[in-house]
Amino acid sequence: MNHLPVLLVALYLAAALGLPLLGRNKKFPAGLFAVGVAGCGLILAAASAWHVAGTGTYSYFPGGHQAPLGIEITIDWVTVFLHLTINLLAVLVLIYSTADLSRELGGGRAKTWYYSLFFLLLAALNGIVMAFDLFNIFVFTEIGTIAACALVAIRPKRLCVEAAFKYLVLSALGSGMVLLGIGLLYMVTGYLNIGAMAQALPKAFAMYPWNVLVALSLFVIGLGTKAALFPLHVWLPDAHSSAPTPSSAALSGLVIKVYAVAMARIIFQAYGAELFSRIPVPDVILVFSTAGIFAGSVLAIGQTDIKRMLAYSSVAQIGYIFLGFALVTMNGIVGGILHIFCHAVMKSLLFLAAGAIIFKTGIRKIEDLAGMGYRMPLTMAAFSIGALSMVGIPGFSGFISKYYLAFGALAADKPVYVAVILLSSLLNAVYFFPIVVRAFFGHKEKQMTWDRLPWAMTVPMVVLAALTVILGILPGGLVRIAELAAGAWLN
Repeated sequence: MNHLPVLLVALYLAAALGLPLLGRNKKFPAGLFAVGVAGCGLILAAASAWHVAGTGTYSYFPGGHQAPLGIEITIDWVTVFLHLTINLLAVLVLIYSTADLSRELGGGRAKTWYYSLFFLLLAALNGIVMAFDLFNIFVFTEIGTIAACALVAIRPKRLCVEAAFKYLVLSALGSGMVLLGIGLLYMVTGYLNIGAMAQALPKAFAMYPWNVLVALSLFVIGLGTKAALFPLHVWLPDAHSSAPTPSSAALSGLVIKVYAVAMARIIFQAYGAELFSRIPVPDVILVFSTAGIFAGSVLAIGQTDIKRMLAYSSVAQIGYIFLGFALVTMNGIVGGILHIFCHAVMKSLLFLAAGAIIFKTGIRKIEDLAGMGYRMPLTMAAFSIGALSMVGIPGFSGFISKYYLAFGALAADKPVYVAVILLSSLLNAVYFFPIVVRAFFGHKEKQMTWDRLPWAMTVPMVVLAALTVILGILPGGLVRIAELAAGAWLN
């Protein structure tokens, strides 16, 4: 059972390498194969979670060499939480893609290459959240970045290539900063293993404080660029809005969150919450997060394209996650972790619903969505559920994460951030509610018609909408896992 997380990464790497060969057969069902592989990945992630629940967290050493010299993989509740999130969303997005990619990519072997890149991305994301040394975090981060850029550029349009190039250039700059930060910490501690580094950093900080502080600043900027933390977000709107719909859902729902988790692991498990609280970096992150929450919402209000509006919304939502982490309180971190899952579900739902509208009608402009609730009632109902959750209406999952973030701000004696959360929710309502109202009440059709979408597009939206409601009403199990994950960082 201890091998399951490593087998999870190996499964996706094998599928990524094998798909181009299997796809040489024109009759090979690449979409069904992709869904099957992702389903196996979800089973492995669930089995690993069950094992951790029964026996506790553990470390795994590929090759048999113990830390700090050997590679260490840690399977704690953070890893369990993210593995379940990544692989659940992967299954649903890949099911959706089997019906959508023919329109997005056309014929030929493009779909085969798309799924190969998607598996490479999944291998990297699953690897990042369980790596316990900075070297492997960096390696998996680079694999994920290259795969994500390719998933944007794979669509045969000039705008997609331009967006991918901007994404690649800025991510490369972020990678350079992360690598320099790793070098600085290795220079003063002599370790890349996070556990060994945590023991050596207090002494290193006393002797070389500027090295340690500059390294942390480089991590914040480098990983913040990859996670689209404001004002390092400039690549995100183009990349997420121009990419194929399954890519948009994966990039916004999963990729940017994993980089935020990588930074949080470095902050809380290498530096430690005590050292992190003593330096001014948390206040800087809080300022960036607050600015991102408002700027992302304001920019989203001004958009006319539905996917671009959702992309700018992601800039605001990533701000909530960093806000929770920078509060350095139990409730704040729980809220940040909860928002990783809740936002992954509701933003994937919104992107898939928007993609379904484009698939059926070709409409992208928000002003043209009048009456869409009658033409595509199921799709717009799912979109409305995601929108209500994004605003933070009670009874939906988005309310739960914002609730914990607000109490985290009070626990940190920073009530101003409660006002930030409330005002930002109002801004979310400003750009989401008019879409819903216009769709159902703006221009009534003579009669309501069924969506007539392929089942592969309908089922993922229904499942995500159901999760959004169920977890908003019965959040106990999700909150408990988030509390265990937060405890792994604070203890």
